[in-house]
Amino acid sequence: MRPISRRTYLVAVAVGTAGLAGCSGDTDESSTDDAESDNSETDSTDSSAPEDDESEQPAPDESASIHEEYEKTVVTVQSQDGETLGSVTAAIADTGDLRYTGLSDTESLPDDRGMLFVFEEEQDLTFVMREMDFPIDIVYADSDGVVTSIHHAEAPGPDEDGENFEYPGRGQYVLEVNRDWTTEHGVETGDRLVFDLP
Repeated sequence: MRPISRRTYLVAVAVGTAGLAGCSGDTDESSTDDAESDNSETDSTDSSAPEDDESEQPAPDESASIHEEYEKTVVTVQSQDGETLGSVTAAIADTGDLRYTGLSDTESLPDDRGMLFVFEEEQDLTFVMREMDFPIDIVYADSDGVVTSIHHAEAPGPDEDGENFEYPGRGQYVLEVNRDWTTEHGVETGDRLVFDLP
């Protein structure tokens, strides 16, 4: 077993089988500095534009690079009467390897991002927090996308491995978002996850 380096991990245990489900995100380090500081012929707008662009780009670039190797889908949560409650762009973890890697390299999530775990069929599952660095909401949904349960999962403390932080549920889909995202958007059991899979 490889050593764990305080990254985020989540274990999905499906009736007798265990898989590590966390997030994997490689940060794309790109350099976009085209302006040279001692170019005396650039006017004030040209010389200030790259600085402004660089100061505004980190958040969008960081968000774009999260889970860049995953397929993604927009997951919209609709209330039972069809009202849109909120949506996130979710990385799709639909194979054993992707579910195992899951959130393992993600130290945090932007508010508009999440991960959608996709299983072949509806089943009993238990997600267990392991070496998590941040708390999340775990949303179980059945084969029709109807929310069956919601957990507000705490991150383990410094001296805890999170193995005893168990969050069971039944579903074919599990959506992970930042903790309290579901509360802030009024998501309840019986609401529906709406998304397209590639």
